[in-house]
Amino acid sequence: MDVRTLMRRSAQHYSSREAIVHNDTRLTFAQAWERGVRLANGLLSMGLKPGDRVGVLEDNSVEAADLFQAAAIANLVRVPLYPRNGRPAHTHMLGHTNCRALLVSEHHAHEVEGLQQELPDLEHIFVRDEGYEAWLASQSPEDPDVPVSASDYFIIRHTGGTTGLSKGVAYTHKAWLAAGRDWFYTFPPVEPGDKCLHLGPISHGSGYQYLPIWLSGGCNIMLDHFDTQHTLDVIEQEGINFLFMVPTMVNAVVHDNGARGRDFSSLKCLLVAAAPIQDATALAAREVFGDVLYQGYGQTEVLPVSMMNSAQWFAQVEGSNPLRACGLALPFSEVEIWDEENNPVAPNEVGEIVARSDGMMSEFWNNPEASAERIVNGWIKTGDLGKLDANGYLYVVDRADDMIISGGFNIWPAEIENVLAGHPDVVEVAVFGIPHQRWGETPHALCVVVEGSSVTEQELIDRVSADLGSYKKPSGITITTEALPKSPVGKIKRKDLREPFWAGVDRRVSGS
Repeated sequence: MDVRTLMRRSAQHYSSREAIVHNDTRLTFAQAWERGVRLANGLLSMGLKPGDRVGVLEDNSVEAADLFQAAAIANLVRVPLYPRNGRPAHTHMLGHTNCRALLVSEHHAHEVEGLQQELPDLEHIFVRDEGYEAWLASQSPEDPDVPVSASDYFIIRHTGGTTGLSKGVAYTHKAWLAAGRDWFYTFPPVEPGDKCLHLGPISHGSGYQYLPIWLSGGCNIMLDHFDTQHTLDVIEQEGINFLFMVPTMVNAVVHDNGARGRDFSSLKCLLVAAAPIQDATALAAREVFGDVLYQGYGQTEVLPVSMMNSAQWFAQVEGSNPLRACGLALPFSEVEIWDEENNPVAPNEVGEIVARSDGMMSEFWNNPEASAERIVNGWIKTGDLGKLDANGYLYVVDRADDMIISGGFNIWPAEIENVLAGHPDVVEVAVFGIPHQRWGETPHALCVVVEGSSVTEQELIDRVSADLGSYKKPSGITITTEALPKSPVGKIKRKDLREPFWAGVDRRVSGS
């Protein structure tokens, strides 16, 4: 099976149903598919051939949907860029994937001006300005029907790392279909006409829901930016059924005074993924939205790995702590915890999470060394520390390189963050290790609190000490009302916060 063939079938079966919504534009399946065909023909007329890589720099828009369809129709490989990245990141992503063309929204055009002179393979920079609609209408509406194989590459997504150069994760048509299928395996069924809201770009995490919704005759509703009030309005007014949020979005929504008392009865599934969620945020979200919350875990390299619904998430299970888990191992994914010698460990022992699934990457694009490091005996090494209990609940303890070793004790920031986030005045929190003369390293916390809060540093330190023990309490807490810095995929940039404390130190670890 391939993406193009299945999307085309849905376009035929659901031709008169609504498929795409962005602002005031509402397209049926027939209209959206025809636009995709026209764009595919336009790209092929530029001399592009099936298998060529095409970069795209855009926010959620009708044009973004056009390219999703067009790339599948023309069998081109999409290479999404991220608008919040800088020019060096764009140059790297386009360059190492040898993109022959770049499609860019008009308001992002200045970010890539002149890149053709820097990248010899980049033959076309196509700015979708006010002339785009007329150009699109002039292209042929006849399906080019190019050959497509399940083993052809469909997309190259880049890792959302906060340091170093991003790696390109190559997915075949077969793997992309499997990833979408497995994400939705434990969800309520998607019915024709169901609506899915995309708050984040469909080029990234939210894009995993775009194709399954299309294939089931649902409607993809896209917002080009996240605003709490507008998001709540759209969920209520459109009768949204499916929704994906990163925890920072959930946190913002549940702290909005206008969230409670609305009609969210249409919601079937609100998926929370891409980063750990604090206990307090999860409980508040359940209060606002009801028992429609799902939590999943996976990475760009392998997904999905685990999933749980509200009944599993907020359950009391002997031998487990579901509230702290990131899901149950999925039926069609394998997950293990390995030690440093790549041997499986016993239940409840902490080690590196490794996984494999039909939706895992084929390789890091043009990077055999990195591929060999991450793919071991057919398993993907995630780089996340975690544990798997006897009931199948998976827990992410932290990123391996975020662990704090203080006086010989291992301390994981997520433990402390969970406790601090439970304070009613704390909106966001990040914990990281800083040098300490006696203990080698010690935890330091940065807490974002509500405006006008009277909470003190000592009050928060005492809270951690009471919950986790004095050896895990932060030696200091910075209190602020300014939002924490986040990566393009919404993850708190803990390393950026930690860096000033390590100025002048040649290593980012310290012993006692």
